[in-house]
Amino acid sequence: MASRNDVATSPIAGAADREDARIEISGLTKRFLTPAGEVFTALHGVSFAVEPGQFCAVVGPTGCGKSTTLGMVSGLDRPSEGSVKVGGREVDGITDGVSFMFQADALLPWKTVLGNVLMGPVFRGVPKQQAQASARDWLRRVGLTGFEDRYPHQLSGGMRKRVAMAAALINEPKILIMDEPFGALDVQTKAIMSTELLGLWEQIRPSVIFITHDLDEAVALADRVVVMTSSPGSVKAVFDIDLPRPRGSVQEIRFQPRFIELQHQIWETLREEVERAYARTAGGTA
Repeated sequence: MASRNDVATSPIAGAADREDARIEISGLTKRFLTPAGEVFTALHGVSFAVEPGQFCAVVGPTGCGKSTTLGMVSGLDRPSEGSVKVGGREVDGITDGVSFMFQADALLPWKTVLGNVLMGPVFRGVPKQQAQASARDWLRRVGLTGFEDRYPHQLSGGMRKRVAMAAALINEPKILIMDEPFGALDVQTKAIMSTELLGLWEQIRPSVIFITHDLDEAVALADRVVVMTSSPGSVKAVFDIDLPRPRGSVQEIRFQPRFIELQHQIWETLREEVERAYARTAGGTA
């Protein structure tokens, strides 16, 4: 079911009672000054919510402000108008209890796999021995036992993403922000990583905002898909994804009749925005 420009309020069945993990975005507008000194509006009046333990995917054409929205949820940026609240409190700095997984590998090349993963607990003051034990456990969960002493340049792209996931999840965040984390992977590896992400997410159930250009990925992973308009970005529609959980293999989900139906519905809403954004870009380069 789709709803237009509204704030989602339905609770997640079976989710832990963690109101501190609720994200509410209300009337969010962001403006920038261009190098020419002109005002550019990247976002206008964006409103949606992510309930505790909910997996929310955000899709939209390039340049619609998806990543800008994430920056304001995490506290790395501030809105021009509107507000972002986490756990009922307005975000006015770096948000506590948030892990961020970027599109590019954010691994330190001079640290080993183990060293990269245990940085979070160490920075939080966890004793080194305990942090190492936790890091080894998370590397086991992502299938990298035996690779603790390798360096990032010695790993494949998919293995680096597994390290990044372990580093993001080891702190058991209440909120997980993911900005096209699998965008650079090949189709087969992306499907494997998506399936692994679902399994790991089920273990700790953080609230997730997941940015992607891949509509199949959004439907396969999410409880809710937010569709954004072309620039300036706003919320065009919100779709609740009623595929049962646990979902199992992402590759197999894509053949289910309900998946195909939902994917078609969302694409019909998204297509107009993608075409509008493309026409604007083509016109600007002609």
